[in-house]
Amino acid sequence: MEFQIQEPILVIGLGGAGSRIATGIKEELGSDSLVISHDPKDLAGKSSRILINTSPIINPSAYLIRGVSLGAEKSLVEKIEPYSTVIIVANLAGKSGAALAPVVSQIAQELGKNVLSFGIMPFKFEKDRIFFSGVSLKRLKANSDCTIIIDNDALLDSNPDLTPDACNVITNAALMHVVSTLKNSALPLRTNILSTSKDIPDIEDSLRDSLKMLYEDVPPKNIKSALLYVMGGKKVPIGTLNSMVNTISGIFSNDSTRVSMSVANGEKSKVVLLSSVDGETRFDRYDPLGIIPKENTLDWDEPEASVKIDLELEQIE
Repeated sequence: MEFQIQEPILVIGLGGAGSRIATGIKEELGSDSLVISHDPKDLAGKSSRILINTSPIINPSAYLIRGVSLGAEKSLVEKIEPYSTVIIVANLAGKSGAALAPVVSQIAQELGKNVLSFGIMPFKFEKDRIFFSGVSLKRLKANSDCTIIIDNDALLDSNPDLTPDACNVITNAALMHVVSTLKNSALPLRTNILSTSKDIPDIEDSLRDSLKMLYEDVPPKNIKSALLYVMGGKKVPIGTLNSMVNTISGIFSNDSTRVSMSVANGEKSKVVLLSSVDGETRFDRYDPLGIIPKENTLDWDEPEASVKIDLELEQIE
């Protein structure tokens, strides 16, 4: 089974990074967009937006942001209802993205929409964000028909000389390249890992770096299909392209693993690898309780939230 885009399309950006990427996707697909955040600065200049107002709390917790967002459910339903496909872009390393992703994706799922989600994971040195991002990702995957995970940390592990900002630029460009092909291709209905490399003159070196990034997140035995996006591939010899496909097929060494290639124009040659996985990834270990089966989880239906309640209580002395 594959995920197929159906128009009309709504792209929803959650938080600062999600909002910026959603704007780019909107322009690429010619769709509508909606940005949601608790920070008014993330919404500046955006035509369609929802502010999650946590005032007077200046530095709200992610749980509080999520709790306040429940009050905007009616507005979210009105915004999402007219569309067939909802694309959610959430930076799960940020408070707004991690807080809002389960809520927004659940509403879209309950409305019967086709839900494609992009989850951007934190760097491992952001230890205070690891657990919450893992829980949010688990719920985002459960509410989505197809989820694409972008792990900046795996790219940083493969290229320790890169800065965090450089990692963001590289992975965001890879994400946009996948988006640019959505109208002409379908995606597997399961979890997908997006991996790539920094700019390297040799296309085969780029493939090796993409594989190294992938192996940081998932064992090869759990990979069920792989799609190679070869940017600038029309300048690459046919023999090299064929060798790359054969190399990938040989590495996975599983007859049920399907490997295909998409060649695109580009000034520089680079490989973007989109791998469909079935089974455990390293993100499952972000939540120590994630091994508990869903049927044995008591609080699965509603995501954890802190509700802001103003109580007028007299001072008793």
